[in-house]
Amino acid sequence: MMTKLVYLCDWLPPDFGAVGQYAVMHCRDRAALGYDVTLVGLTSGNEASLTEEAVGPGSVRTLRLPAPPLDRASLGRRLAWTVRTNAMLISRAWKYLSAADEILFTGSPPFLLHFLVPLNVVLRKKLIYRIADFHPECLIASRTTPSKVLDAALALTIWLRRRVQMFEASGEDQVRLLRRYGIPADNIVLKRDPPPVELTGDEVPLAVPAELVGKKILLYSGNWGVAHDTDTFIDAYIRHHRTGSGTVGLWLNAIGAGADVVEQRLKDEGLPVARGRPVPFGDLGRLLVTPDAHLITLRDGFVAYVIPSKTYGCIASGKDVLYIGSPESDVDLICREGQREGQRYIRTDVGDTDAVFRALETLGA
Repeated sequence: MMTKLVYLCDWLPPDFGAVGQYAVMHCRDRAALGYDVTLVGLTSGNEASLTEEAVGPGSVRTLRLPAPPLDRASLGRRLAWTVRTNAMLISRAWKYLSAADEILFTGSPPFLLHFLVPLNVVLRKKLIYRIADFHPECLIASRTTPSKVLDAALALTIWLRRRVQMFEASGEDQVRLLRRYGIPADNIVLKRDPPPVELTGDEVPLAVPAELVGKKILLYSGNWGVAHDTDTFIDAYIRHHRTGSGTVGLWLNAIGAGADVVEQRLKDEGLPVARGRPVPFGDLGRLLVTPDAHLITLRDGFVAYVIPSKTYGCIASGKDVLYIGSPESDVDLICREGQREGQRYIRTDVGDTDAVFRALETLGA
């Protein structure tokens, strides 16, 4: 008899979301091992849909549930959206959860843990927590002042985590953090994400934005949010164009508050920057091979709480990579281990404008 697995996450393709993209891949991998998998996630469409597909000896059943977009501008509205969405996911998936042998959930949407652990008193299933981002740690790290409420929420969250049977960590930094929280080593499996698309070498690059023609293209793709440093890059980029060679042009194929800040600052300075939205999943491979180099940033306070998922695709593209962030993050480890012959990987500390300036001069040469 096949093991029945229910996999819960947020936005599924074609909607933008790295967690959903990886969920589809992981579910197919499980089905290929003989699992009966039900993937339950969100869609921006107006209607729910249910599809089924045989994959090797197993199968993948995908239930997409309509949900409104997340309003990131308001903490209150974000929390309300999270509560409503988690309740909807669980209620609509209840018949599958009840029949499952295993329930795998991620950190997206946040706080599914706080729903599933209490409910598991009734369900009595094996809970597998695939760590995406750590919550409420990310919220705590984004604040400039301490909060007793958030400290209490973190204590509750750690208590709940200790009642999960298995963790899938996507990085060694996450493994270390879970161990510090008292999770037994036997309950943690290191399971990295693969590149989001398979690069064959036959990808045709996308057209470069007209305003960047003639420049060495530095691409920031995906989400540039609160976890990602902006100031170090902005200051170095301004210097690169004011006193350096000025040969690098920034392409923001990105969403997020950080992308908005970077775009506006550079435009105010009259510097070359092109802004676009994340490309459809089918064009992701072409996007990855288009620039001369990729940019990744991560604030020190978010090490282990977040592993930018695009890291795998950036280093797999064979293009140069500039990472502004701590060597304690697995971003550095992934890039060093995946670096190819002739591919330049440059890491600088957050706040080291001089080093980023030198990196831009090197990449622009």
